[in-house]
Amino acid sequence: MTETVDTTRRGLYPVIEPFDSGFLQVSPLHRIYYEQCGNPDGKPALVLHGGPGGGISPFLRRGHDPERYRIILFDQRGCGQSTPYAELADNTTWDLVADIETLRQHLGIERWQVVGGSWGSTLALAYAITHRLRVTELIVRGIFAVRTAEVRWFYQSGASFLYPDAFDRYLAPIPETERDDLLAAYYQRLTGGDAAGQLEAAKAWSAWEGAALSLIPDPEREASFAEEETAVALARLECHYFVNGGFFVHDGWLLDQASGLEGLPGEIIQGRYDLVTPMQTAHDLAKRWPDATFTIVPDAGHSGVEPGIADAMVRATDRFAS
Repeated sequence: MTETVDTTRRGLYPVIEPFDSGFLQVSPLHRIYYEQCGNPDGKPALVLHGGPGGGISPFLRRGHDPERYRIILFDQRGCGQSTPYAELADNTTWDLVADIETLRQHLGIERWQVVGGSWGSTLALAYAITHRLRVTELIVRGIFAVRTAEVRWFYQSGASFLYPDAFDRYLAPIPETERDDLLAAYYQRLTGGDAAGQLEAAKAWSAWEGAALSLIPDPEREASFAEEETAVALARLECHYFVNGGFFVHDGWLLDQASGLEGLPGEIIQGRYDLVTPMQTAHDLAKRWPDATFTIVPDAGHSGVEPGIADAMVRATDRFAS
């Protein structure tokens, strides 16, 4: 375990554009968008976005050396450029794991490095546990196991004590009589037939997440989370997955299965002041996966673009580049 502030921190690699992109039909209903960046002959690396429902962010292309890596990203079911937009049907963790395998086969890749942050860490862990032989290394940050305690911390009571002003705005669409179970109250609104009510709930849900992402506030990012094109897919899909416990067999299943990672090299990266996915889960994972390096960033929250998180990510991918 390391916890240091490095005054010579690395930044993310420069902005790049895909050299290839396309759509892949993964079910009768769902079509996913994917892209490839960097070196077509480089080491394959799959980068999984957060949410669920977050879609590809350009910064996700920048955590790997584009001269040494073939960087693959895709919009998970129901978000980004994938279709249908914000669709909940046939949209579970195990559908997404199957999509990853379908994409790997479509691209002709035998094995690849798998990287994910926040919900991306959840999906990366689920994939690595079930398809261990397809993964060369696993790099995860902002660890999230969709345990009841983790979900309640952020969406019911916990983080609210640190951001009561922002939490009040999250509470606003929900009557006081329903606030004993905010997840259920939001699910009713986000899946109901009232379009105006659905949009109001989606914006409040998403804005709450945007407000708590980083140690240092970012008003521009916070405003973007409340925009309709971001909020609807993010809120509907997140609430759908969380109400269903991540579609795992039981609460805590993901960490219970972490012994299946034995022998797999990797890195766990965690911001000390992460309010969205608090450090307890990363700590629990590190104890179950001793083959991973555990890097705690002492001056960071949840966002992957915070300087300490970006530095740790770039150093990890550089270390595994050969």
